Amino acid sequence: MMSESLYTLNLRECGGKLELVGGKCQSLGDLIAAGLPVPPGFAITAHAFKAHLSHGDTVQDVKACLDGLDHRDTSRLDAVSAEVRHKLETLAMPAEVEQAIRDAYEQLCASVGVPDLPVAVRSSATAEDLPGASFAGQQDTYLWVIGADAVVDKARQCWGSQYTARAIAYRCEQGFPHDDVAMAVAVQKMVNSKVSGVAMTLNPANGDRSKIVIDASYGLGETVVSGEVTPDNILMDKILLTTVKQTIGHKHVELVPDVTAGKAVIREVSPERQAQSALSPAELEAVARIAKQAEKHFRCPQDIEWAIDHDLPDGENLLLLQSRPETVWSQKPKASTITNSQTGMAGILGTLLRPMQVKTEAGQDTGKTGKDGGTQ
Repeated sequence: MMSESLYTLNLRECGGKLELVGGKCQSLGDLIAAGLPVPPGFAITAHAFKAHLSHGDTVQDVKACLDGLDHRDTSRLDAVSAEVRHKLETLAMPAEVEQAIRDAYEQLCASVGVPDLPVAVRSSATAEDLPGASFAGQQDTYLWVIGADAVVDKARQCWGSQYTARAIAYRCEQGFPHDDVAMAVAVQKMVNSKVSGVAMTLNPANGDRSKIVIDASYGLGETVVSGEVTPDNILMDKILLTTVKQTIGHKHVELVPDVTAGKAVIREVSPERQAQSALSPAELEAVARIAKQAEKHFRCPQDIEWAIDHDLPDGENLLLLQSRPETVWSQKPKASTITNSQTGMAGILGTLLRPMQVKTEAGQDTGKTGKDGGTQ
C-alpha cells in the first residue's frame, strides 16, 4: 500500500515534477520557487489518480471503451466519454487516498487561519502545457469549493474529466496513448478577484516578442478564458511597459463569489463600468511586469492567467494563477531576412540585426550567422 505522502504534495514542492503532479501544478511550483506570488495550495498527485483507477476492473473497463474508438465519430465519442466519466466519478475512492486529501485540505485551512476555506479545484494532466502540445482547458476546473467533502467529490470529477470528448479526441490526434497520461489535481485558496484575465509575452497576431498582450475583465477569470465576455485588450511595449494600443471590451457580466450560497455566480456589469478600463495604468504595468518575470524564469514566451485579489492591499494583490508556454509562434522558425522597405529606426535595427552573409570561395552566400537576434 502506498504511503499517504505519495497522494498529496504542497505546491511549494511541485516544481520539476511533471509526471507526479501534472503541468499546472508543476508550473505553480516553479512560479513559487521563482519568488512569484501564487495562492497557497496543494497537489493531489498522479499516484492518487492511478490508485483510484486500480479498483476492481476499472482499468480494463476504460481500455475496452477506448480501444478502436474512431474519435471522428462525434456521437460515439460523446457516448464513450459519458460512460467512462460516469465510471470514474461514481467509483468509491480508496480510503487512504481520501484521507490524504482531507488531511491536506485541513492543513491548508489551518495555514491561512480559515476553517472550510473556499478553494479552486483544477485538473492538472501530466501531458498538459507541453511546448509542442497544449492540453490546457480540456479538463475541468471547479470554483468556490468549500469543505473537505466537496473537495474530495470535485477531485473525483477532475479525474473523470481526463476523459472529456475533447481530451480523448486531442490525445488521438496528437498520438498520445490514453494510459500514458495521468491526472493530478491542484487545490488552491480561492482568489476573490476584482479583475482578472490573461497575458501573453508576445503579440499573438504576428509573433512580435517585443510586445505583451493583456486581456482583462471584472471578476473571476473564467469568463475571459471561456470567451463569455469580450475583455479589454491592451497591447504593451515589453521594454518600456507602456500602452501601445487599448481597446475597451464589452464586459457585460462578471463571475463573483456569493458567500451566502457558497458558490460563484454571474452578475450583470453596469454600463458605466463596461465603458471603463478594468485595470488602472499602474495595474496594467504590474501585470506586464509579472508576465515578463514569468517569461524570464521559464526562458520562453508565456501565456499566463492572473488575478487582482479584492481582499489584499494594493501592491500585494496581483497573483499568478497559471503560466504555460505559448505554443503557436514559439514553434515557428524565426525570420532570417529583413525587407528593404524598412525605414527609420526599424531600418537601422534591421541593418544591425541582419545575419552576416559569409561568402564561400565560389562566391555564394552561405547564410551563416553567429547568434540568434530574437527578443528574449
